[in-house]
Amino acid sequence: MSDESMHSALVGPGSDWWKPAGRQEKIWVTVSFIWCIFMFAAMPFWHFKGGQNPSGTRGKVDPMAFYARTQKFIEDYSVGTDQGIPVVEPPAGSEVYLLGQMWMWSPVLKLKKGVEYTIHLSSLDLNHGFGLFPVNINIQVVPGYDYALKMTPTEAGEFKIICNEFCGIGHHLMIGKIIVED
Repeated sequence: MSDESMHSALVGPGSDWWKPAGRQEKIWVTVSFIWCIFMFAAMPFWHFKGGQNPSGTRGKVDPMAFYARTQKFIEDYSVGTDQGIPVVEPPAGSEVYLLGQMWMWSPVLKLKKGVEYTIHLSSLDLNHGFGLFPVNINIQVVPGYDYALKMTPTEAGEFKIICNEFCGIGHHLMIGKIIVED
């Protein structure tokens, strides 16, 4: 065996990977870098003007205390049930509580179009993802934290809440609802 056919980690294989980049490669690296800088600069615009990343307040909360607040909210404003889940119609401008737990969102919210609400989200057991469709809102819902988000529905309709954070065997069944009326 000759020394040329043997390679080790210390001796690199023969190739031309270390040669200077060609003209086309330099152009694409430059274009990619400029695009990255542009997208980075656009992030604050998306946040404040585009509403892509809603600002909210997050604070620590005992999961059982949040559960108790949610139950009190349901008792105070319940107007019926939807497939065994309470339907709640809170007054305009009120604090609204939505609880994620294996494998459901509770309660179903019935809100008025054009009215601002503060929606409090938390989980009783695991991390869940709050995805509101067809609106593009995605929020991580974590046990022990109350995420408060000011929301003003701008169109009437029925909006689905899905869990977009895998939470176990019943994850695909974790669908909630927000109903917005004129």
